[in-house]
Amino acid sequence: MPCSSFSLVAYACRYRVPFKSLISSSPLHNLRHRCLSLTPVPSAVSARCASISLLCYLPNTKHLRTGNSLLSRMERFFSGSGIDKNKGMVDHLRRYGVIRSKKVAEVMETIDRGLFVPDGAPAYVDSPMPIGYNATISAPHMHATCLELLEQNLQPGMHTLDVGSGTGYLTACFAMMVGPQGRAVGVEHIPELAAESIKNIGKSAAALLLKEGALSIHVGDGRLGWPDAAPYDAIHVGAAAAEIPKPLLDQLKPGGRMVIPVGNIFQDLKVVDKSLDGSIKVRTETSVRYVPLTSREEQLRGY
Repeated sequence: MPCSSFSLVAYACRYRVPFKSLISSSPLHNLRHRCLSLTPVPSAVSARCASISLLCYLPNTKHLRTGNSLLSRMERFFSGSGIDKNKGMVDHLRRYGVIRSKKVAEVMETIDRGLFVPDGAPAYVDSPMPIGYNATISAPHMHATCLELLEQNLQPGMHTLDVGSGTGYLTACFAMMVGPQGRAVGVEHIPELAAESIKNIGKSAAALLLKEGALSIHVGDGRLGWPDAAPYDAIHVGAAAAEIPKPLLDQLKPGGRMVIPVGNIFQDLKVVDKSLDGSIKVRTETSVRYVPLTSREEQLRGY
């Protein structure tokens, strides 16, 4: 008997809803462009979505609910809750098709996520986690997704900007991609997080790039970008903007690409491409849930 499908939201910097409500047996509609089917065979799971947490919209209701005991077990399975090694995390993401690029896999294996999360946190589980100051580090599947979307703009010698660099993980990955002849810039408006990220990177495989200046972390309002190293071949934004900030568009190099979550309650991960003639094309990659891109003061107040 065919199984009902359900809509799917990719979570990065998110809040989690406990799996307590029972799911209706009614067919689910309004699917995003990617979906997952409830089948007993893991290989039947849509490859790009297998390790992404699930959010189900129940038709004919006004409520958003999350699953029953079956879905709870599925989430634990897909999130790799038993993984305790960095390579195991990467292998898990490759197994379910979240990572397809050999280069992205190599970089994520080289930069140990365990160096960039709070002590005692389950670093390799595919879930976001708080890092203090009302901020979070995104889930590994979102890091992998953004690295793959930006891969062609993270070639050796290119320039990249990471807005809301947090504990420095993705900035370090970007630096490994563009190499010593490139430039990776992280901008973080919480000074304590910026200082912590520099320490984290100094313990990682990207330490030499930091020492030589190919990688740098700055305290500032990421909505304004970082003009000193512009234009950028790649820009990543780690928080959701109500609209795409113009300074970031201005600092995006012709031929460059930006990945940015946009929206308030409902958010989409947008892929922004600037043509060589300066024209802008925007497409939606998937639905997401990030913390808002806002001022330092509003973030510390809890938005």
